[in-house]
Amino acid sequence: MIGDIILEVVLPIFVLIGLGCLMQRAFRLDLYTLSKINFYFITPAVVFLSMYQSQMSAELLGSVTGFYVLYVLLLWGISMLVSRTLKFSRGLRAAFTNSLILDNSGNYGLPINQLAFKGDPLAASVQALVMTFQSLVTFTYGVMSVQRAKSGGTLKAALIGFLKMPVPYALVLGMALHVLNLPLPYFVSKPMGYIADSMVAVALLTLGAQIVKYPLRLDRFDVYVSVALRLLIGPAIGFGLILLLGLKGVPAQALLLASGMPTGVNSTILAEEYDNEPDFASQTVLISTLLNIVTMTALISLAKYVG
Repeated sequence: MIGDIILEVVLPIFVLIGLGCLMQRAFRLDLYTLSKINFYFITPAVVFLSMYQSQMSAELLGSVTGFYVLYVLLLWGISMLVSRTLKFSRGLRAAFTNSLILDNSGNYGLPINQLAFKGDPLAASVQALVMTFQSLVTFTYGVMSVQRAKSGGTLKAALIGFLKMPVPYALVLGMALHVLNLPLPYFVSKPMGYIADSMVAVALLTLGAQIVKYPLRLDRFDVYVSVALRLLIGPAIGFGLILLLGLKGVPAQALLLASGMPTGVNSTILAEEYDNEPDFASQTVLISTLLNIVTMTALISLAKYVG
């Protein structure tokens, strides 16, 4: 079974990431443009279709929301405890917390979900919802924590940044059309389908191009602490919350995988934007993504027995 998971889910993911790395080395791709294509073009389409085609009930929506809120709060508490115990500086404390609560639920999590669940609409809806919550955390707490560490950022600036994101609007629109049971015109549904079909390849190519720009270093203890918490404690918290909330079946399995994603590239983007521990941030993204080959394989194997 583990061999099948590696060949059918994990290996295809990392083949595409590897191709992104090679293309970045060969052609020096425009990462800014690639990120914009993913963020403003592909991801909103995927989120919209996931919610429009969703089989998620109002009860399940509440359960997923409750799961995510508790999950992030627990990780935040652990990050505060660890960073203070290890006497991290203010800037490193902000970067460390972001490395735990900002995971790669978009250009890595969505492809993993699609391959692991073979395009199941319910699983995709759960992952799309998690990704939307993740965007909210990134552009509110994530931005503010780094701004405050460097220059005292405001809630207003963070909220304005969040309101500029297309993903929440795509999610709300998709849910609204689903609830109202309104059919999509063919000239809308067909292009949406084409865009969504490109998501796995383009998102993972972009991820590969992003992570290859950072040289691998193996000499930072704080990075290993972050990666261990992200890849081991994160899924343990997720598993405990699944049991606590009584979640079953595909939603429970999707949330377990969502809790084991590596550190998100957004943590590095924020670190670079505000010059706040960019080396630490880049190393956590790179090392957690590489080690996720092992941990995600284990989680997919475990997920079959959840619920």
